[in-house]
Amino acid sequence: MAHQNNANNTSLTWGGVNAGSASPTSNTTDSRRNLYLKLFSGELFKGFQRNTIARDLITKRTLKNGRSLQFIFTGRTNSEFHVPGQNILGNTDGAPPVAEVTIECDDLLISSAFVYELDETLAHYDLRGEISRKIGYALAENYDRRIFRAVTKAARQASPIQKTNFLEPGGTQIRVGTNAQGSDAYVASSLINAFYDAAAALDEKGVSTEGRVGVLNPRQYYELIQAVGSNGLVNRDEQGDALQSGNGIIEIAGIKIYKSMNIPFFGSFGTKYGSASATNPGVTDPGNSGSFVSEAMGDQENNTVAAAGQKTVNDYGEAAKFSNSCGLIFQKEAVGLVEAIGPQVQVTSGDVSVIYQGDVILGRLAMGVAPLNPAAAVELVAGAAALSGNTAAF
Repeated sequence: MAHQNNANNTSLTWGGVNAGSASPTSNTTDSRRNLYLKLFSGELFKGFQRNTIARDLITKRTLKNGRSLQFIFTGRTNSEFHVPGQNILGNTDGAPPVAEVTIECDDLLISSAFVYELDETLAHYDLRGEISRKIGYALAENYDRRIFRAVTKAARQASPIQKTNFLEPGGTQIRVGTNAQGSDAYVASSLINAFYDAAAALDEKGVSTEGRVGVLNPRQYYELIQAVGSNGLVNRDEQGDALQSGNGIIEIAGIKIYKSMNIPFFGSFGTKYGSASATNPGVTDPGNSGSFVSEAMGDQENNTVAAAGQKTVNDYGEAAKFSNSCGLIFQKEAVGLVEAIGPQVQVTSGDVSVIYQGDVILGRLAMGVAPLNPAAAVELVAGAAALSGNTAAF
């Protein structure tokens, strides 16, 4: 966990006033703020860790002294019998082929809240700690969504190896079920078959069995849970709460299965409600579901985007291109992530707190993610027979 202990380092510039400037407060006040900062950092990081699953499932490197990092990807090579007396000068065809994948860091991702001092005084609960956790949740949500969009993108790409006479495998799309309806995404037997197909595809493309995972929508995951006992999906020693966790307890064909509300799911994040169609699995809204349970995906591209979208350094795709996506299976080499700033907390102090009678709590991080080895990525799709929009490259 990255955090800063010095009050001057953690201050913000607010309304033209340097929040870290000298103030008449005593060293006791500074020490108290440093203590607050440590507590807020702990709460934010706790919230972040509880709400992110993707961070440890991919290839991650720390970015220092620059905006981008280069990842080296090598293709296959061959072996041959040595002829006595013949010089060994490497493969004459130049194998193995090498490609360099450059991943840039996106702009700073922030989540902030103003805490009015009087509200905090009158509250009978830890207001700042709770707000810090929610800030951690917000950062984790955006973090995972970008990773899963990048994995989907990888599943539709060719290999970065472009050397002549070397044809390396690219990503894979696998249909769940055989109907032209999105409801196939919730059929346990169809999901199981898709997982076995994905495992076979990864084997055929030479992808390591280490670090293979699948990520499904919660309703899909619970459909699989209900099928446990008749299909040999899970270690019979695991029972009760362990099965419900969605943290890789269930395995199909050596693929650990997780659940997340942050995967692209028929053009939405979470559960898509509505009537069954080629782009909708047909789940009835139970009511009082709020605005984020079925949240429409926005465009996240590195070019000019519509008002509903967001311009990003890395290209995470148009929302329309996820209209039939319903799950991901991948190995850790599928995408690479650079992290310049891990989840951190900053808090205003000094004159700013006096002027505004409160503090701004800011959570921040800086990262970027992009496809690395497309052969290690599989996208599950369901619905329209042609899948015209969903198979389009990003």
